[in-house]
Amino acid sequence: MLKFVIYNQQGDIAQKYNLRNAYLIGNDNNATRGKITFEEGILYIEKREAGSIALALQQEVSGKSSFTLRTCMLPERNEPYLLNLELARHRIMMIYNKLEDWGMFDFDQNSEPMELFEKSKILFFEAISLQTSDPSQAENIAKQALEHALDASESLSIIHADILLKRRIKTENCPEYPVGCGVNLGHSSERLLSGVSTNFDFITLPMTWHKLVPDEGEYDWSITDKWIEWAKTNDMQIVTGPLISFDHDSIPNWLYMWEHDYETVRDLVYEHIQRVVTRYGSHITTWNIASGLHVNSNFSFSFDQLMDLSRMGAILVKKIQPDAKVVIEVTQPFGEYYSTSPRSVPPLLYSDLLVQGSVGFDAFSIKIIMGQAVSGQYTRDLLQLSNIIDRFANFNKKVRITIAAPSEPVTQAMIRLPQSGENVDPDCGYWKRPWDQETQSQWLEAVCRIAMSKPYVESVNWHNLMDSPQIDLPLSGLITEAMDPKVSYRTLVEFRHLMISPFEETESV
Repeated sequence: MLKFVIYNQQGDIAQKYNLRNAYLIGNDNNATRGKITFEEGILYIEKREAGSIALALQQEVSGKSSFTLRTCMLPERNEPYLLNLELARHRIMMIYNKLEDWGMFDFDQNSEPMELFEKSKILFFEAISLQTSDPSQAENIAKQALEHALDASESLSIIHADILLKRRIKTENCPEYPVGCGVNLGHSSERLLSGVSTNFDFITLPMTWHKLVPDEGEYDWSITDKWIEWAKTNDMQIVTGPLISFDHDSIPNWLYMWEHDYETVRDLVYEHIQRVVTRYGSHITTWNIASGLHVNSNFSFSFDQLMDLSRMGAILVKKIQPDAKVVIEVTQPFGEYYSTSPRSVPPLLYSDLLVQGSVGFDAFSIKIIMGQAVSGQYTRDLLQLSNIIDRFANFNKKVRITIAAPSEPVTQAMIRLPQSGENVDPDCGYWKRPWDQETQSQWLEAVCRIAMSKPYVESVNWHNLMDSPQIDLPLSGLITEAMDPKVSYRTLVEFRHLMISPFEETESV
């Protein structure tokens, strides 16, 4: 058993502590199962596997930010660890690792981020010297070290991204269609469509099974036909899908009668993909064939069945439309879900197995959504985002990034839990300050710069262009329901302008 002592802001042993997004990480760097409890100032960790283990949880840092952070791998011992000290240790180690990966050890030591990094190390070593004699003071100093390390790591992430992004633009190595947005099938006003065709390179057209086939065997093509025709008329590139997703909001109700009959489900999936691709293949350039299969949170398929569906979908699309690009989407890329779902597959393991298993696809899509207190949507800092994207470079596949964050805090009443009536603490963390339009805009710009600085990333896509009660993350549109552009809309248009041409005219909604 591992233990962490928790102190309150007054330096006393905490009597209350809200555990948010807390999970364990094993030796393979994947989430692992275990029990985390808080009692009388102590976090108790009961792990289910031998060896060292790391703790991840949401932690507020001096009121400036609230992120899901993690410790290093820690062995069992009798004395409790100091939480902030261990969070600071991991962050400092992470900065060292990224400085080496990025070749930035010779970066200006007098720059602000390197000075912050140096301060964090000094404070960290001071905290270590006090952890036995004065643990409360050590925790206070360690929290300051963590704050400086977080600020340094975010600044370094942006600086590194800007260096690579400028190089990519200067060498004209930018992708042809770098910036897109997700559209809502029910919103197609002339004003909205004009802004989309002028200011974006592609649209992500949702083609969820339950909307196409609300009743078994009866397809409703009417709305998607209109969007396809509009995109064709306006020479707009289309990414569509996912063709396979077993999320509650994606599958038709009639499919549940077969949820324990994999062979029947497989046949139905095959027939569905065949019909959709045959109908629209001549108009669509890129198919998102599968999204979030590795999470396996609704239908409980086996590992082999998940891989079989992924492979079958890719083969079938390529057979019908050989020149199409096939994308497989990885959701919840930090993999928290694996700590509570034994039938799921860790995201990076799933990705590796797709590549090693010679599944015929062209690119990964990484879906990074933050700002809602549900699995996979708790707030992370920029270095963690940059690092998780970097992990996909090892697969030698192109990468597409889908992102979203809200323009104001998501309340308990808005949280999307389709199969649960439980009360949920809406505190999912925040970046610099609680979410608002300006914060959403700044986050969007930072993540776009980080993502498109990677030479293997070929596009960035904002998940939903317009606010709507139906979108995955409430209040995350770039345009309000009243059709007013948010600050973030203009920011994304300006970023796209930077990527494609410094002289091209753009038009606002």
